[in-house]
Amino acid sequence: MRKILPDNWKQRLNNWRLDLDARFDSALFSSFRGTRELYERFSTFMDNFYVGGWKRWVFIEPFSEAATLGLGGLIVLLALAIPAFRETADEDWLKKSDLAVTFLDRYGNPIGSRGIKHNDSIPLEDFPDNLIKATLATEDRRFYDHFGIDVPGLVRALVTNAQAGGVRQGGSSITQQLAKNLFLSNERTIERKINEAFLAIWLETRLTKNEILKLYLDRAYMGGGTFGVDGAAHFYFNKSVRDINLAEAAMLAGLFKAPTKFAPHINLPAARARANVVLDNLVDAGFMTEGQVFGARRNPATAVDRRDENSPNYYLDYAFDEMHKLVDTFPKSYNERVFVVRTAIDMNVQHAADEAIENQLRQFGRDYHATQAATVVADMDGGVRAMVGGRDYGASQFNRATDAYRQPGSSFKPYVYTTALLNGFTPKSIIVDGPVCIGNWCPQNYGHSYSGAVTLTQAITNSINVVPVKLSIELGKKAGGGPKLGRAMIVATARKFGITAPLPDTPSLPIGADEVTVLEHAVAYVTFPNKGMAVTPHAVLEVRTGAGDLVWRWDRDGPQPRRAIPANIAADMAGMMSHVVSEGTARRAGLDGIPTAGKTGTTNNYRDAWFVGYTGNFACAVWFGNDDYSPTNRMTGGSLPAQTWHNIMTVAHQGIEIRELTGVGMGQKPPAAEKPQTMAANGAQKAPEIKPGPPPVLTRRGADVLVHVEKMLDEVARTTDKTSASEPARPVKPVSSSELPFPDNLAAATGDAASSLKN
Repeated sequence: MRKILPDNWKQRLNNWRLDLDARFDSALFSSFRGTRELYERFSTFMDNFYVGGWKRWVFIEPFSEAATLGLGGLIVLLALAIPAFRETADEDWLKKSDLAVTFLDRYGNPIGSRGIKHNDSIPLEDFPDNLIKATLATEDRRFYDHFGIDVPGLVRALVTNAQAGGVRQGGSSITQQLAKNLFLSNERTIERKINEAFLAIWLETRLTKNEILKLYLDRAYMGGGTFGVDGAAHFYFNKSVRDINLAEAAMLAGLFKAPTKFAPHINLPAARARANVVLDNLVDAGFMTEGQVFGARRNPATAVDRRDENSPNYYLDYAFDEMHKLVDTFPKSYNERVFVVRTAIDMNVQHAADEAIENQLRQFGRDYHATQAATVVADMDGGVRAMVGGRDYGASQFNRATDAYRQPGSSFKPYVYTTALLNGFTPKSIIVDGPVCIGNWCPQNYGHSYSGAVTLTQAITNSINVVPVKLSIELGKKAGGGPKLGRAMIVATARKFGITAPLPDTPSLPIGADEVTVLEHAVAYVTFPNKGMAVTPHAVLEVRTGAGDLVWRWDRDGPQPRRAIPANIAADMAGMMSHVVSEGTARRAGLDGIPTAGKTGTTNNYRDAWFVGYTGNFACAVWFGNDDYSPTNRMTGGSLPAQTWHNIMTVAHQGIEIRELTGVGMGQKPPAAEKPQTMAANGAQKAPEIKPGPPPVLTRRGADVLVHVEKMLDEVARTTDKTSASEPARPVKPVSSSELPFPDNLAAATGDAASSLKN
């Protein structure tokens, strides 16, 4: 009995497994048979719709291919649309670009504004009818009929441009232009045009036609630093857009295509010619008759003369871009879009920079074949005191101080010498100035000659090219590698100073063959007088809401200075670079009585000329050259750049306390005043023109003292008038300052007032 039980158990298990296998096989067979029967039924059913012969090739096959291609096209369109729709991921996409900023200088005086003041916008129904018609006739006649993309207009533009062999007409609808203004940049690429098309369709599904037109009129750039037709009407005609006439409306509508080219305050004839084209468009579109536009043709609009206005537009553009980045760091819940921003700009220095650039180009630009220049002045905190991004903002809004990458030439060498000092070299270390090659590249000095054994100080003073290259080789050897490693060490030092430009590795990197911006180069040099502390360039000092509430402050919320190099290395470099100004290639940059250091830079074929220098108070970079990279007429950094630097920094140091430059001291003191006899012998001396410094501000204590003094004088005058008729004059007893009728004595109070005026 005990032996049978295990056998029965095994038998039952085997039977269960056989049953399970049979059931699985049966189910599988049944499913296949059912599927086959379904397929046969489907085939029998579809046979009823079979089409053969010519009908198959005329109808069925094309439809099938179209469906296949259409499905593939939809998949491709979806892939292309994904980057465009990422731009709309922010729920606050409409307000994101609706930033309105009023800018103040460092002393609190208004200097300009940027952005669109949405809270002050004019309703669409208040815009003049002739402006709406002029805009539609010129920019998008079928605006109210298309779905965001004007297909007939696009085809017409393509045909016209193909026949002309260039761009003659634009095919973008108003919705596409608005999409570009809201989400995209102005770069001319196929990717941008694809994104623009998808975003235009997306906008059409989210907004009404009138809302799209209103946003376009409010946000389009209209030249002169203005956005929107109302801002343009105030800027060009000194009136609200509600009050413009047909001629002025035509001129405004003509600005959408090229606001810089047709800005009336820059080129009035071109603006009037463009306005005449807009009037033609009004007639061609059937919006007006020739008789209705006749008066506007006979009496074209005249813009307000703004040639004497010196708004720091390049600076405002830079500050506005900085504000855009800053606002993105605010909490998501923060919905304020109207701000008042105090900047680091000093308008006295800014005007001096503008005048210095213009005067040098006007006097010597033709001789040197130089057409453009840029400069940046920065303080020891990295605050940008002045910025010039080009000769004429009206002619070109491209900011050459922030956006143009140019070769710095020898002005890059201080980063090389700093790296050398960090790795055991000293200002007195000897390097042989002689032939050297890295591969097939052999650097040459400016005069195609060699100086033999020189110290590092002599090498930087005379701007020798061979020495920095040899230093890069020696640095690599010390680190156990070759020249490539030495150049990597130099790039690392430049990064510590704040240079973020690409700086690709090339053998000529040590002599400034790579490219940097004027802004970064200027602020990087602040590290030397700042005792080795690198700072971040910035324009914004303080951000407040329109109601005056403090939102952000640089000294509290901004990046703090960071240690880039030891203080003793910075002092050694300042001492070496001071020789460049006192006895080297930058003698024209010297400032009387103010310790100065810096470095000139000149690139191959004289395409770029630089001088970057500093004192204990400021650093400043000056660049001269041409936008098309054409060579100048043998311009060096020691010529116009150094002279321009001198003119700007002379004004920048007026009325301030001159700080000692570590590693140099206080420099040479200004010459003593001549004695009267000497002046008489030399003839009358013309007084130098002194530009006003920062506006004087009295402290409360100083103001109280002056009020007390005024009251005392009035009281004395009244007493004298009453007694003079009845009493003879008596001698007045001298009164000491300690006896004056207010708490502090006059001498101390007067000193306080004078101190407040000085500061």
